[in-house]
Amino acid sequence: MDTKDLIDELNTLIETSKDGEYGFLSCAEHVRSASLREVFAKRAAECREATAELQQLVRQQGGKPEDEGSTSGALHRGWVAVKGTLTGYSDVAMLEECERGEDAAVARYRKAAQKALPAGVMEVVQRQLAGVLRNHDQIRLLRDQARNAADKS
Repeated sequence: MDTKDLIDELNTLIETSKDGEYGFLSCAEHVRSASLREVFAKRAAECREATAELQQLVRQQGGKPEDEGSTSGALHRGWVAVKGTLTGYSDVAMLEECERGEDAAVARYRKAAQKALPAGVMEVVQRQLAGVLRNHDQIRLLRDQARNAADKS
C-alpha cells in the first residue's frame, strides 16, 4: 500500500471515529437514563482518543489528518434527531440508532483490517476494531435490556 492510500485509509477511519464521537454525544443529549448518558459520554471519549491516535499516524506518514466526521455520519445524526423527535427520544430509539452507527463503524474497521497495512498501523487498527466490536456488543445488550424493560411496562 502506498503512502497516499494509507493516509486515505487512516483518514476514513478518522471520519468513522469522529462520527462515533458525534453520534454518541448526540444520543447522550436525548436519552432519559443517566446511566445511558454516562455510557454514551464514555464511548464518545473513547472515539475521541481513537481519532487522536489515528491523526498522529497520518502526521507520521506526512499527511494532513481529517478533523471532521463524514457526510454520511452527519446525515445519520440528522436522522437520529428526526427519529428522536418522532419517538419522543426514547432510550430504545437512541440505542437502536447508536447500534446502526456502530454497525457502520465495524464494517469500516473490518475493511481496513483486511488491507495490507504496515505492521504498526495494523496493530492500531486491530486494537481499535476490537474496541468498536466491544462498543457494538455493549450497545446491543443495552438495547435489548431497554426493549425488554419497555415491553414489561
